[in-house]
Amino acid sequence: MADQPNNAAPATNDERAQRRLRRHALIDAGVNPYPIRATVTAHAAELEERYADLEDGGVTEDVYSLTGRIRAFRKQGKIAFIVIEDCTAQIQLFCRVNDLPEADWALLGNLDLGDVIGATGAVIRTKRGQLSLAPTHLEILSKSLRPLPEKFHGLTDREVRYRQRYVDLIMNADVRETFRKRSQIISLIRRYMEADGYMEVETPMMHAILGGANAKPFVTHFNALDRDFYLRIATELPLKRCIVGGLERVFEIGRQFRNEGMDLTHNPEFTSMEAYCAYSDLDGMKALTEGLFKTIAREVCGCEEGHEVITYQGQEVDMSGTWASRPLADIASEVVGEKIDMDTPIEHLRELCEKHGIEPQDNWGAGKLLFELYDELGEQTIVNPTFVCDYPEEVSPLSKRKDEDPRLTDRFELVICGHEYANAFSELNDPVDQAGRFAEQVAAKGFGDDEAMGYDYDYVRALEYGMPPAGGIGYGIDRMVMLFCDAPAIRDVLLFPAMKPETITRADIASQLPETTDGTAASVDALADDAENGAANEAAAAGRGAEAPALKTGLSREQAFELLKQYNEDPFHIAHGQTLEGLMRYYAAQFDPANVEFWGQVGLLHDLDWEKFQDEVQHTVKAAEILAEAGAKPELARAIQTHNSDNNPDLPAPGCKMECVLFACDELSGLIQAACLMRPSKSVMDFEVKSLKKKFKDKRFAAGCNRGVIRRGAELMGMELDELFADVIEAMKAIQPTCDGVS
Repeated sequence: MADQPNNAAPATNDERAQRRLRRHALIDAGVNPYPIRATVTAHAAELEERYADLEDGGVTEDVYSLTGRIRAFRKQGKIAFIVIEDCTAQIQLFCRVNDLPEADWALLGNLDLGDVIGATGAVIRTKRGQLSLAPTHLEILSKSLRPLPEKFHGLTDREVRYRQRYVDLIMNADVRETFRKRSQIISLIRRYMEADGYMEVETPMMHAILGGANAKPFVTHFNALDRDFYLRIATELPLKRCIVGGLERVFEIGRQFRNEGMDLTHNPEFTSMEAYCAYSDLDGMKALTEGLFKTIAREVCGCEEGHEVITYQGQEVDMSGTWASRPLADIASEVVGEKIDMDTPIEHLRELCEKHGIEPQDNWGAGKLLFELYDELGEQTIVNPTFVCDYPEEVSPLSKRKDEDPRLTDRFELVICGHEYANAFSELNDPVDQAGRFAEQVAAKGFGDDEAMGYDYDYVRALEYGMPPAGGIGYGIDRMVMLFCDAPAIRDVLLFPAMKPETITRADIASQLPETTDGTAASVDALADDAENGAANEAAAAGRGAEAPALKTGLSREQAFELLKQYNEDPFHIAHGQTLEGLMRYYAAQFDPANVEFWGQVGLLHDLDWEKFQDEVQHTVKAAEILAEAGAKPELARAIQTHNSDNNPDLPAPGCKMECVLFACDELSGLIQAACLMRPSKSVMDFEVKSLKKKFKDKRFAAGCNRGVIRRGAELMGMELDELFADVIEAMKAIQPTCDGVS
């Protein structure tokens, strides 16, 4: 079949196109730019150590074959200097025309930064003291068709780093070191557990019953059984079945899946370790935890025994000695300024919750109220490793009650720097009690708790055969890696974290294809429809054609702000406009950097007419008239009107990315600001997704914020609700809006 041209091939002045031409030149010269294999007899770091004493100008007859990526390349007449980087370090290739075959010297003309090459030659040290390899043979191992970035920095580039982790690893040695440490930590955990007599087991990742934790699951369909299953949220219940079966010490390191938000310490797919030890209890789990963390501090962070002190995000964390154990009620008492516990009257606990911005639900008992005060206010105050103990039974459905007070459970959470790293129980093994706890969880579902567990008949049946007393614990492996690698965000320790879908255009796809195809390949349009996030919608994603000129509002920013103040006197309304302006500018920098000013004014003026007219149907219609009189372009009014199309069907609906962002951020940012006002700090900087989820579920809180509109905004953005929550909170932290007045 005749070759067919790819009608969207890249222009020849593009650097990627130039690299493709050099690829063709190599092929035309009979050189395969992607050979099957390569010879490696040494690595750069190994040679640096072995020849550390080689004098300046020294020459050896020791020949090695090295491979690596070109990081620097300089050619001067009959000499060329190439710096390559392998998995250990960088080393210089000192290339001389007389040392290389003609074809190998000619190869230099088609090399680029980023190419992977192999070199064979003797070790020398130049007169300037640079250890080098003097090649007698060069070969191309992989032709790089994309130029490497000069550097990665800042918020926008950080997003690129997470999405294109392969480039991040190429460019940043500290990132490679983080993932080497991650591997070392997980390997060390396995060795430590096995040395302590634990056996590693594997349990199913698909569960018929939701259990082992309170979390929203991912759902998948099992075709062979024609029923839905849950991707596991925890390994607890299968592992405790192993204890019933006589396996006295078991652990599992594996992935868990929770269909919840993404933030600095949460990813929907994460790694945990759970361990269970028959005939042990909470004290046994404390000893296990102290020993494990101190061992990692010594072997990974280089601490001396007895002085296990590390630094996490500027805070000194002292892991040495015996760690503190503190009742949850004591920490809650400390932060509210008075003694409270399970005997405190429920009404007073409700008053304290409301005073500190926590909206209690009608079905919350004393235990839940006490826990919420600790969880919202107390946890963040803890720095050094602390076992927070004596959790109320109401929030611990799988833990054994304390003998001295059955309202409390024999449970602890390990908290360091305000974050939870482990959760441990003296395991509940009374089948009748467990059945009752499950029944309470099912009842909680009736109150709208979609994270409550189901009734696991088989697990209760297992307990009926008799489970010995046991201690159990779960660790967040990703958070442990964050702690010991001093990483601020969970995405920094996940090779491929969950990300919002990327918009891929037809031009992007076409630039990767061969210039001609044999007719058996799919068209660019078909590939676009098949690509992630539908490249067919690329025009809508940007809100205009790819080559369209920058959008103009017809107003300066100063004119727009004066117009806002002319029609709005309430400081909150002005602050809300400024917040939306900041959010729109933030997202424009990601999605449409040529139109940051236009997006910003859309946000600033989106509620221009609300204070004076307050008519849901005519909202933004009046604004269009005001803007026209002020000399604004009609495009500005149209973009603003889309965010009220749910109340007025005659208005245009959100279509382009800018309009979807406005719709998604308007109500949600108002809810976030209202929630921040209830916090002691009055700030978004210490606000978390879990707090927003509670406010969102409570229809009485900020009742004017339409939850349906917020859900619709998530749909328009192609995001899960929790994902949108986390994304907008992160954006609001980035712009640091004031939540209590005009900035």
